[in-house]
Amino acid sequence: MSVNIVIDTLGGDNGAAAAVAGAVKGLQKHRDVKLYLTGKKAELKKLLAGYEYDKKRIEVIDCSEEITCNEAPVEAVRKKKDSSIVVGLNLIKEGKADAFISAGSSGAVLAGAQFIVGRAKGVKRAPLAPLIPTSTGNSLLIDCGANVDAKPEVLVQFAKMGSIYMENVMGVKKPRVAIVNIGTEEAKGNALVKETYPLLKACDSINFIGSIESRDIPFGKADVVLTEAFVGNVILKLYEGLSKMILKEIKGSIKSSAKSKIGGLLIKKSLKKTVSSFNTGEVGGAPLLGLKGLVVKVHGNSKEDEFASAIRQCKNFFEADVSNKIIKGLAEDAAREAVTEEKPEEEKTEKEKTETE
Repeated sequence: MSVNIVIDTLGGDNGAAAAVAGAVKGLQKHRDVKLYLTGKKAELKKLLAGYEYDKKRIEVIDCSEEITCNEAPVEAVRKKKDSSIVVGLNLIKEGKADAFISAGSSGAVLAGAQFIVGRAKGVKRAPLAPLIPTSTGNSLLIDCGANVDAKPEVLVQFAKMGSIYMENVMGVKKPRVAIVNIGTEEAKGNALVKETYPLLKACDSINFIGSIESRDIPFGKADVVLTEAFVGNVILKLYEGLSKMILKEIKGSIKSSAKSKIGGLLIKKSLKKTVSSFNTGEVGGAPLLGLKGLVVKVHGNSKEDEFASAIRQCKNFFEADVSNKIIKGLAEDAAREAVTEEKPEEEKTEKEKTETE
């Protein structure tokens, strides 16, 4: 079965060239993928002319407008109907595409995804969930930017959706779910964490292991790192900045003297392997879970490899039927909760009967 994926070629820091290079690379790696490129047709045709590829599997869609990061997202999505983001998202709404990838305005992508593609049945909020590198592999950080004021029941849904994603796309059996907290004790945390904790503990459909402190996240002590978007975004940005700083310091130390340069050459192969394991670009972008179609936001400075990885990510997501599994999983949980709430009179405890009377 062919997977139809839209790539927004406008708005990224590296221009359409990076998107096109990644598109061609992804196309060459995956034979059952068809791509739609939204952007400036003349520029895209010129860029594509420099590559060898199956021309039947790439379709260029001309867009006369571009949404920039300086514009109000909601207003831009409503007014710029012929922008690369809006045109691309409409392809999903119309059933012509299965997934959408963009390095453009995060706000516009999130707003457009909600308004145009829409949330799937039973989904309260759609979280942005990137994979972050750890010493044991990758963990899913959910939410990292879409819902800064989430309620406890919404966070529980995030935990369920994150678990389904990790199990079906990343192959993690019974993914460990932990809520970000300032300590591991159950009694700690702000009002949101304290209200959410017992709900997660009582949820049979997830493997909840309790709280996780931010210092333990890089060591992979949880597969699904649960939080609302404000804290999640702070964690993500600190993660990115700290990794860049460490790499810069390592390179500076290696180049500091002739002796260290020789040592650097000796460990170059091992160091390169270690550094690549912390490259977020190799796992794709951040999917917006719980929509009627898949929307993936890649980093604004994404290059060829990030776009190619996002294509693989979309393909795996589609083939694993994650969207339908999320809908089914949430529906089953809702039905189970309804049955629990409507227990027959004879099953009620004496305490419950007394309280009712």
